[in-house]
Amino acid sequence: MISFLKNLYYPQNYHGKFKKEIFFEGWYYKIVNKNEDKIFAFIPGVFISKNTDDHQSFIQILNGRTNQSHFIKYDFNEFNSNKKPFSITINKSSFSLEKISLEIIGKQIKILGEIFFEGIKPWPVKLFSPGIMGWYSFVPFMECNHGVLSLIHSLKGKLTINDEEIDFTGGKGYIEKDWGQSFPSSYVWTQTNHFANKNVSYTGSVANIPWLRSFFRGFIIGLLIEDKLYKFATYTGAKINYLFVDKNLVKYSAEDNNYKISVSSKRTTGGTLNAPYQNNMLQRISESMDSEIEVELFSKKENKTLFNDVGKHGGLEVHGNLQEIVDK
Repeated sequence: MISFLKNLYYPQNYHGKFKKEIFFEGWYYKIVNKNEDKIFAFIPGVFISKNTDDHQSFIQILNGRTNQSHFIKYDFNEFNSNKKPFSITINKSSFSLEKISLEIIGKQIKILGEIFFEGIKPWPVKLFSPGIMGWYSFVPFMECNHGVLSLIHSLKGKLTINDEEIDFTGGKGYIEKDWGQSFPSSYVWTQTNHFANKNVSYTGSVANIPWLRSFFRGFIIGLLIEDKLYKFATYTGAKINYLFVDKNLVKYSAEDNNYKISVSSKRTTGGTLNAPYQNNMLQRISESMDSEIEVELFSKKENKTLFNDVGKHGGLEVHGNLQEIVDK
């Protein structure tokens, strides 16, 4: 419990130090080059099983253009973490809030190089709202916890991927993470920070959340415009007006007393990622990284639209028994 409380205000830190069984933690680093023709996600993480022989660390790679994915498994003991300043290391690759330094050699992929981050913008951490989950961060039995470590930042550096050198200088990045026992049984997740206004970023998720002996439809939505973050979430008193999902679209709307936000995401083909399920990491999540996401923000007090644009290179995941969360 002491470790849990200490980590509350540092969502970037590793939360699994004293976990004995069934625990996962993964950090999601998305990078897009300046020309926007190279999109990658790197996901370092750990999985703690009931059987200590099955503990593992890993690095996942997703190519957002080709949808090729790679899961590189390492021994659990090859994972190390630091708190001040935050960093994690798996084998010969390291990840922090300042940079990623990669030396990944798999059967079908080889990645070498460093990417530095400049001007990261994390979801604000406050005394009674330590991150994107708000006061739910204080609940120790949540099935899955979420953190947004940078809504938007610029990139500097190069990677050599299978003998192709790619310069990411002038590109954009995004960082988030999840940790807990399991992903939600059903959820939708959307993210983009490639709008006409270069200082705009959007992230949103709606999920089926276990709570005591029941479930509820929880959601967290954030729209950063310049330096102002518009937040809509279960814990802020906002409400979801509707959620619609079919094979082509994901659409939802939420509002509070002051604002209404509407989101429409075009579904595209994705790559397959491993995710925690029961007592293992299995290929079970499809994520696209080239969805178009239209976002509209409306001011109810001013009776006018404050923002309306389509974000490119959007991350989109749709998973599970959606009847649990969509509007009937």
